[in-house]
Amino acid sequence: MRITGLYAALLTLWTLILAIRVIVQRNRAKVGMGDGGHAEIARGIRAHGNATEYIPLALILLLILEINQTTPWLLHLFGIALVLGRVVHAVGLSRSSGYSPGRASGIVLTLVTMVAMALLLIWQYVVIHIIAATA
Repeated sequence: MRITGLYAALLTLWTLILAIRVIVQRNRAKVGMGDGGHAEIARGIRAHGNATEYIPLALILLLILEINQTTPWLLHLFGIALVLGRVVHAVGLSRSSGYSPGRASGIVLTLVTMVAMALLLIWQYVVIHIIAATA
């Protein structure tokens, strides 16, 4: 589980950076809870929240793929795509409450990666349990 561990560590550090940014923004604005009506804080909260919503499920998919002995280069491809997608999304969201190319491309990269991992897991199941069982 070393490959998943690498990406879990990187994404954990990224999530902590996002959390610390919110803490700093709240301290500057003297806001104890919520966003205090500050758009910048609201965007920071959502960037952090969005990371905590997508990263755990993505890492579970990556871990199961690694347990299934998926080729390492593919695991790294998925891991890099997840890190890149999450960073680009958070940066894009932090800069604009509306549409931003970073926000859009980051979520698309994240979702495409998660769909690809899910489909690969389904394929692995079909090959092992259905096709191999009938051969």
